Amino acid sequence: MTNTLADPPARSTEPIHNTEAISPSAAATLDRFFHQLARSPHRPLLLLDYDGTLAAFRVDRFQARPWAGVRRRLQRIQRHGRTRIAVITGRPAAEIAPMLALDDPIEVWGLHGAERLHLNGHRELEEVPPAARARLDELRAFLRINSLGGLYEDKPNAAVMHWRGHAPSRARQIEQRVRALFAPLAQFEGIALLEFEAGVELRVGRDKGGAVRQILAESGEDSPVAYLGDDFSDEAAFRAVNQARGPHLSVLMRRAFRGTAAELWLRPPAALRMFLARWETVAASTT
Repeated sequence: MTNTLADPPARSTEPIHNTEAISPSAAATLDRFFHQLARSPHRPLLLLDYDGTLAAFRVDRFQARPWAGVRRRLQRIQRHGRTRIAVITGRPAAEIAPMLALDDPIEVWGLHGAERLHLNGHRELEEVPPAARARLDELRAFLRINSLGGLYEDKPNAAVMHWRGHAPSRARQIEQRVRALFAPLAQFEGIALLEFEAGVELRVGRDKGGAVRQILAESGEDSPVAYLGDDFSDEAAFRAVNQARGPHLSVLMRRAFRGTAAELWLRPPAALRMFLARWETVAASTT
């Protein structure tokens, strides 16, 4: 799909369109994608980040409830039965179902793709190489005692530090300390440093792009696919979607524009509700 809103998106630093009210070119991009979606004989894929995309960010992540109307739209898309919906999130996968509170189970790829929760409740977690696990365990033990002033989050495959909610000067101090600690460990084989807004994660395993590629491989390379995300951690997923063979659309769902590989920029929550309503209409018409 031709990018009509940001060219080249990966290096762009300024928005081409403010899509709080959908611009004509943004509307044309959406019309083209949904026309292709309606005509495709393949089951479409609706892939969604959670925090910042389906819900506003909260310092206490358990307070991050979906935007008004999102749950209802997703439930309707589920009930039509044609769409494979998956949430791809940095959270542990088990946190998503209680937050969304849908009537039916939902597929979740947690820990940025390293964890998979199937519809039947079966959970898969990528194995961590022993050497990488040993280094991560040492780091976890240290951060449980000394969080460097930030908020420490312990994950099965990662150590995560947040500085969201702190005053700018305090956040910079925390960031500098965390990066000084994490950067040398990121040089070891199998360990990567993942950037996200107001935090970093030292981790091993599949990223969101890897999750997208796995889903496409299972569903068929010609399957229509859309991915909606907001954070730097979603860029790998945007790039994977952009390389898909079938109809595809990568959407930066964010109130303020930033440089991105996504094909389209939309502002939540109004544009998110619009997008899901369009998807629901197509799903209903092709059932």
